[in-house]
Amino acid sequence: MVEDITVFLRNNGFKATPQRLAVYNALAGTKAHPTADALFALLRPHFPTMSLATVYKTLDVLAELGLIKVLNTGEFSFRYDADTSDHAHVRCEKCGRVSDVFSVDAGNIVKEAEAETGCAISGQQIYFFGLCPECAPDKSARPALDERRKIGFAASAGWAGKGQKASPAAAKSKNN
Repeated sequence: MVEDITVFLRNNGFKATPQRLAVYNALAGTKAHPTADALFALLRPHFPTMSLATVYKTLDVLAELGLIKVLNTGEFSFRYDADTSDHAHVRCEKCGRVSDVFSVDAGNIVKEAEAETGCAISGQQIYFFGLCPECAPDKSARPALDERRKIGFAASAGWAGKGQKASPAAAKSKNN
């Protein structure tokens, strides 16, 4: 984490506006992985003239400088994380909560991907999906999830959740 965000921004050619500092500090002070809309709602009372566009532009700048990670957890909007260390995330399929997972070692996955594809991997993001303890405290939902895994339905194999359509490629591979 950068010790002095103001100096870091200025040294990289960006103004250290109160709004930019507030967006960064809000992200650095939470583990909730908020969306831009959530950050805007949080900061708007303190910065009534700040627009949602300002939040998005600030997030773009912070990501460009490597101060935050942009997370695409399969929702309709991105989430943001000020913890830029290598770690995975898990998103609850019921409530949408996103949590950090620090125990996953991506080193072997990266090596295997490089060996299989010949690509020089420059980065990765790993996401898990399931139910958080609050949404499935008695694990009653586990059988349905486990059954999906047993019969091979996964996002990469074209499994679509309720109300979703599988991709044409996935549908074709299921029929072959």
